[in-house]
Amino acid sequence: MEFFNQLTANIDWAEIWLAGQDTLLMLAGSLVFTLVLGLPLGVLLFLTGKRQLLDQPAVYGVLSFLVNVLRSVPFVILLIIMIPFTVLIAGTSLGVAGAIPPLVVGATPFFARLVETALREVDRGIIEATQSMGASTRQIVFGALLPEALPGILAAITVTAITLVSYAAMSGVIGGGGLGDLAIRFGYQRFQTDVMVVTVILLLILVQILQMIGDRLVTHFSRK
Repeated sequence: MEFFNQLTANIDWAEIWLAGQDTLLMLAGSLVFTLVLGLPLGVLLFLTGKRQLLDQPAVYGVLSFLVNVLRSVPFVILLIIMIPFTVLIAGTSLGVAGAIPPLVVGATPFFARLVETALREVDRGIIEATQSMGASTRQIVFGALLPEALPGILAAITVTAITLVSYAAMSGVIGGGGLGDLAIRFGYQRFQTDVMVVTVILLLILVQILQMIGDRLVTHFSRK
Protein backbone atom coordinates (compact mmCIF):
# COMPACT_ATOMS: atom_id res chain seq x y z
CA MET A 1 0.00 0.00 0.00
CA GLU A 2 2.85 2.37 0.85
CA PHE A 3 4.48 1.58 -2.51
CA PHE A 4 1.22 2.41 -4.30
CA ASN A 5 0.94 5.71 -2.43
CA GLN A 6 4.48 6.65 -3.42
CA LEU A 7 3.81 5.65 -7.01
CA THR A 8 0.74 7.88 -7.21
CA ALA A 9 1.99 10.74 -5.04
CA ASN A 10 1.39 13.41 -7.69
CA ILE A 11 -2.12 12.31 -8.56
CA ASP A 12 -5.10 14.38 -7.50
CA TRP A 13 -7.89 11.80 -7.77
CA ALA A 14 -10.60 14.46 -7.53
CA GLU A 15 -9.12 16.17 -10.58
CA ILE A 16 -8.85 12.84 -12.36
CA TRP A 17 -12.54 12.22 -11.63
CA LEU A 18 -13.56 15.63 -13.01
CA ALA A 19 -11.38 15.17 -16.08
CA GLY A 20 -12.95 11.74 -16.65
CA GLN A 21 -16.41 13.28 -16.50
CA ASP A 22 -15.38 15.94 -19.02
CA THR A 23 -14.09 13.25 -21.37
CA LEU A 24 -17.39 11.36 -21.14
CA LEU A 25 -19.35 14.57 -21.77
CA MET A 26 -17.23 15.36 -24.83
CA LEU A 27 -17.65 11.81 -26.11
CA ALA A 28 -21.43 11.73 -25.57
CA GLY A 29 -22.11 15.21 -26.95
CA SER A 30 -19.92 14.86 -30.03
CA LEU A 31 -21.15 11.31 -30.75
CA VAL A 32 -24.80 12.42 -30.75
CA PHE A 33 -24.12 15.26 -33.19
CA THR A 34 -21.92 13.02 -35.32
CA LEU A 35 -24.70 10.43 -35.64
CA VAL A 36 -27.33 13.07 -36.41
CA LEU A 37 -25.18 14.62 -39.17
CA GLY A 38 -23.19 11.63 -40.37
CA LEU A 39 -25.99 9.09 -40.85
CA PRO A 40 -28.00 11.13 -43.40
CA LEU A 41 -24.75 12.18 -45.09
CA GLY A 42 -23.72 8.55 -45.42
CA VAL A 43 -27.14 7.57 -46.78
CA LEU A 44 -26.98 10.44 -49.29
CA LEU A 45 -23.51 9.37 -50.40
CA PHE A 46 -24.84 5.87 -51.01
CA LEU A 47 -28.03 6.94 -52.79
CA THR A 48 -26.26 9.34 -55.16
CA GLY A 49 -23.50 6.85 -56.00
CA LYS A 50 -23.12 5.13 -59.35
CA ARG A 51 -25.97 2.72 -60.22
CA GLN A 52 -27.79 3.51 -56.99
CA LEU A 53 -31.35 4.74 -56.43
CA LEU A 54 -30.71 8.44 -57.13
CA ASP A 55 -27.49 8.14 -59.19
CA GLN A 56 -26.30 11.76 -59.24
CA PRO A 57 -22.60 11.76 -60.18
CA ALA A 58 -22.21 15.53 -59.70
CA VAL A 59 -23.78 15.51 -56.23
CA TYR A 60 -21.83 12.42 -55.22
CA GLY A 61 -18.60 13.94 -56.53
CA VAL A 62 -19.05 17.14 -54.47
CA LEU A 63 -20.04 15.30 -51.29
CA SER A 64 -17.27 12.75 -51.69
CA PHE A 65 -14.70 15.50 -52.24
CA LEU A 66 -15.78 17.39 -49.11
CA VAL A 67 -15.74 14.21 -47.04
CA ASN A 68 -12.28 13.28 -48.30
CA VAL A 69 -10.92 16.78 -47.63
CA LEU A 70 -12.18 16.82 -44.04
CA ARG A 71 -10.93 13.29 -43.43
CA SER A 72 -7.47 14.14 -44.73
CA VAL A 73 -6.90 17.09 -42.37
CA PRO A 74 -4.98 15.95 -39.24
CA PHE A 75 -7.21 16.48 -36.22
CA VAL A 76 -4.66 18.58 -34.32
CA ILE A 77 -4.53 21.01 -37.25
CA LEU A 78 -8.33 20.97 -37.52
CA LEU A 79 -8.54 21.96 -33.84
CA ILE A 80 -6.44 25.04 -34.49
CA ILE A 81 -8.10 26.00 -37.79
CA MET A 82 -11.55 25.81 -36.23
CA ILE A 83 -10.84 28.02 -33.21
CA PRO A 84 -12.58 31.14 -34.69
CA PHE A 85 -15.60 29.08 -35.80
CA THR A 86 -15.74 27.27 -32.45
CA VAL A 87 -15.69 30.58 -30.55
CA LEU A 88 -18.45 31.88 -32.86
CA ILE A 89 -20.87 29.01 -32.22
CA ALA A 90 -19.86 27.88 -28.71
CA GLY A 91 -18.63 31.16 -27.23
CA THR A 92 -15.31 29.60 -26.27
CA SER A 93 -12.57 27.37 -27.66
CA LEU A 94 -11.77 25.89 -24.24
CA GLY A 95 -13.29 23.14 -22.14
CA VAL A 96 -16.00 20.68 -23.15
CA ALA A 97 -18.05 23.22 -25.11
CA GLY A 98 -15.01 24.32 -27.10
CA ALA A 99 -13.99 20.75 -27.94
CA ILE A 100 -17.32 19.45 -29.26
CA PRO A 101 -17.53 21.42 -32.57
CA PRO A 102 -14.13 20.27 -33.92
CA LEU A 103 -14.84 16.75 -32.66
CA VAL A 104 -18.07 16.69 -34.66
CA VAL A 105 -16.46 18.16 -37.79
CA GLY A 106 -13.61 15.67 -37.55
CA ALA A 107 -15.75 12.58 -36.93
CA THR A 108 -18.81 13.23 -39.13
CA PRO A 109 -17.15 12.59 -42.53
CA PHE A 110 -15.39 9.55 -41.08
CA PHE A 111 -18.68 8.10 -39.84
CA ALA A 112 -20.51 9.02 -43.06
CA ARG A 113 -18.03 7.05 -45.13
CA LEU A 114 -18.42 4.04 -42.83
CA VAL A 115 -22.22 4.26 -43.19
CA GLU A 116 -21.87 4.38 -46.98
CA THR A 117 -19.69 1.27 -46.87
CA ALA A 118 -22.19 -0.56 -44.64
CA LEU A 119 -25.04 0.27 -47.03
CA ARG A 120 -23.04 -0.95 -50.03
CA GLU A 121 -22.77 -4.34 -48.35
CA VAL A 122 -26.55 -4.79 -48.38
CA ASP A 123 -27.62 -7.42 -50.92
CA ARG A 124 -28.77 -5.58 -54.04
CA GLY A 125 -31.49 -8.21 -54.50
CA ILE A 126 -33.25 -6.88 -51.39
CA ILE A 127 -33.33 -3.37 -52.87
CA GLU A 128 -34.60 -4.62 -56.22
CA ALA A 129 -37.27 -6.74 -54.54
CA THR A 130 -38.48 -3.74 -52.56
CA GLN A 131 -38.51 -1.60 -55.71
CA SER A 132 -40.55 -4.21 -57.55
CA MET A 133 -43.26 -3.86 -54.92
CA GLY A 134 -43.57 -0.15 -55.75
CA ALA A 135 -41.81 1.19 -52.68
CA SER A 136 -40.60 4.79 -52.72
CA THR A 137 -36.97 5.75 -52.08
CA ARG A 138 -37.88 6.76 -48.53
CA GLN A 139 -39.58 3.41 -47.91
CA ILE A 140 -36.61 1.53 -49.35
CA VAL A 141 -34.17 3.43 -47.13
CA PHE A 142 -36.11 3.03 -43.89
CA GLY A 143 -37.78 -0.31 -44.64
CA ALA A 144 -34.94 -2.23 -46.25
CA LEU A 145 -31.55 -0.50 -46.40
CA LEU A 146 -31.12 0.71 -42.81
CA PRO A 147 -32.55 -2.43 -41.13
CA GLU A 148 -30.36 -4.70 -43.27
CA ALA A 149 -27.28 -2.57 -42.72
CA LEU A 150 -27.90 -2.15 -38.96
CA PRO A 151 -25.08 -4.47 -37.76
CA GLY A 152 -22.63 -2.66 -40.02
CA ILE A 153 -23.87 0.75 -38.86
CA LEU A 154 -23.54 -0.31 -35.21
CA ALA A 155 -19.97 -1.41 -35.92
CA ALA A 156 -19.38 1.99 -37.55
CA ILE A 157 -20.75 3.75 -34.46
CA THR A 158 -18.39 1.73 -32.27
CA VAL A 159 -15.36 2.60 -34.40
CA THR A 160 -16.42 6.27 -34.47
CA ALA A 161 -16.90 6.40 -30.69
CA ILE A 162 -13.42 4.97 -30.15
CA THR A 163 -11.99 7.47 -32.63
CA LEU A 164 -13.73 10.26 -30.72
CA VAL A 165 -12.01 9.12 -27.52
CA SER A 166 -8.62 9.66 -29.15
CA TYR A 167 -9.79 12.96 -30.69
CA ALA A 168 -11.08 14.12 -27.30
CA ALA A 169 -7.70 13.33 -25.76
CA MET A 170 -5.96 15.32 -28.53
CA SER A 171 -8.21 18.31 -27.87
CA GLY A 172 -6.23 18.78 -24.67
CA VAL A 173 -3.55 20.39 -26.84
CA ILE A 174 -5.68 23.56 -27.07
CA GLY A 175 -7.19 23.29 -23.59
CA GLY A 176 -10.14 21.14 -24.54
CA GLY A 177 -10.41 19.66 -21.07
CA GLY A 178 -10.77 16.04 -20.08
CA LEU A 179 -8.12 13.39 -19.52
CA GLY A 180 -6.08 14.53 -22.52
CA ASP A 181 -5.76 18.04 -21.11
CA LEU A 182 -4.72 16.60 -17.74
CA ALA A 183 -2.12 14.36 -19.38
CA ILE A 184 -0.60 17.30 -21.27
CA ARG A 185 -0.63 19.85 -18.44
CA PHE A 186 0.64 17.55 -15.70
CA GLY A 187 2.01 14.43 -17.33
CA TYR A 188 3.93 16.18 -20.13
CA GLN A 189 4.54 19.80 -19.15
CA ARG A 190 5.29 19.05 -15.49
CA PHE A 191 6.94 15.67 -16.12
CA GLN A 192 4.54 13.84 -13.78
CA THR A 193 4.76 10.40 -15.35
CA ASP A 194 2.31 8.84 -12.90
CA VAL A 195 -0.44 11.24 -14.05
CA MET A 196 0.29 10.36 -17.67
CA VAL A 197 0.14 6.63 -16.93
CA VAL A 198 -3.18 6.88 -15.07
CA THR A 199 -4.85 8.93 -17.82
CA VAL A 200 -3.66 6.50 -20.49
CA ILE A 201 -4.94 3.53 -18.49
CA LEU A 202 -8.34 5.19 -18.02
CA LEU A 203 -8.58 5.94 -21.75
CA LEU A 204 -7.68 2.32 -22.55
CA ILE A 205 -10.39 1.09 -20.18
CA LEU A 206 -12.94 3.40 -21.83
CA VAL A 207 -12.00 2.12 -25.28
CA GLN A 208 -12.32 -1.50 -24.14
CA ILE A 209 -15.76 -0.83 -22.66
CA LEU A 210 -16.95 0.84 -25.86
CA GLN A 211 -15.62 -2.01 -28.00
CA MET A 212 -17.25 -4.62 -25.78
CA ILE A 213 -20.64 -2.88 -25.89
CA GLY A 214 -20.36 -2.42 -29.66
CA ASP A 215 -19.42 -6.06 -30.27
CA ARG A 216 -22.38 -7.29 -28.21
CA LEU A 217 -24.82 -5.04 -30.06
CA VAL A 218 -23.49 -6.12 -33.46
CA THR A 219 -23.70 -9.80 -32.47
CA HIS A 220 -27.24 -9.36 -31.11
CA PHE A 221 -28.62 -7.65 -34.21
CA SER A 222 -26.74 -9.92 -36.61
CA ARG A 223 -28.72 -12.89 -35.30
CA LYS A 224 -32.07 -11.31 -36.17
